[in-house]
Amino acid sequence: MNNGALSLGKAARLVSGELFHAKSDALITGVESLPGADVTDVSFLANRKYTKDFSTSKAGVILLAEDVFPEASRPLIRVKDPYLAFAILQRHFHPEPQASGLRHESAVIDVSAKLAGDVDVGAQAVIGKNVCIGPGSIISPGCVIEDGAQMGANCLLHSRSTIGAACVLGDRVIIQSGAVIGSDGFGYAWSGRQHLKIPQTGRVVLEDDVEVGANTCIDRGAIGDTIIHCGVKLDNLIQIAHNVEIGALSIMASQVGISGSTTVGKGCQLGGQVGTAGHIQIGDGCKIAAKSGVAGNLEAGGTYAGIPAMPHRVWLKVAALLPRLPGLWSKLSALGLK
Repeated sequence: MNNGALSLGKAARLVSGELFHAKSDALITGVESLPGADVTDVSFLANRKYTKDFSTSKAGVILLAEDVFPEASRPLIRVKDPYLAFAILQRHFHPEPQASGLRHESAVIDVSAKLAGDVDVGAQAVIGKNVCIGPGSIISPGCVIEDGAQMGANCLLHSRSTIGAACVLGDRVIIQSGAVIGSDGFGYAWSGRQHLKIPQTGRVVLEDDVEVGANTCIDRGAIGDTIIHCGVKLDNLIQIAHNVEIGALSIMASQVGISGSTTVGKGCQLGGQVGTAGHIQIGDGCKIAAKSGVAGNLEAGGTYAGIPAMPHRVWLKVAALLPRLPGLWSKLSALGLK
């Protein structure tokens, strides 16, 4: 859905920016990339890699940082953070869908479930016993919400996502297609003859404003809960194991794997394919580079990379040495020091 045209004056006020070289009543109808924009679009330059497109773009106005290209005379909205301003305008033109109480005839809703009057339920969705869903929430086609699950206000479940029994979602939680919240944790005991499955009796608790990407799986606790705190954003294809706790406002890119009973602090950033061992502590504010393997505790506020993960500066030195190792080995061998 598109909200329609917006004047440049209103757009500038919306992003707390200042309009230059354009009439405030000129209209824009959407946001586009620099090369793809036309005169009715707003675009943005947030990464200097795309500077070459700035002068040739046909955009009606460009979001630009206050200190970049001070001599530029084309229509601009000067802002502190062009990427943030882009996000604000994109959200204006493409707001989240609003619930209106539509219930598809093919949906299966248990008589004991309590749904607010404006909750939407799509085709072939299944809502189990004693489920509670708050106002403004949308349950898309094919979703399954198992017995006893609780959802707050203005949640959005995209198609074919699953909320396991007794799991809890706060307000404004978004679950993308195919995600599974509350699958069994990977818990087995070796009897000498077989892997004996351990019943997983805990829950998953997603606090307010959490978003979970497509085909991501979050396992319920074995005993006690797996907890994802407020504002955490998880990309597609992530695995969160049982009894993990992720601190508020942390963010993880695709294919991260967090092993059981690990605690990730507040405001952490994990790049794609980071993997962790179980039962470790990652401190608040840690930044972990893509493909790193975290084998032990990490101190708060650090930047880490490599396998095993180490301070980023150390990893840069290690990475620089790796291509030289064959030559160094040959020299050592020649000296009889191998």
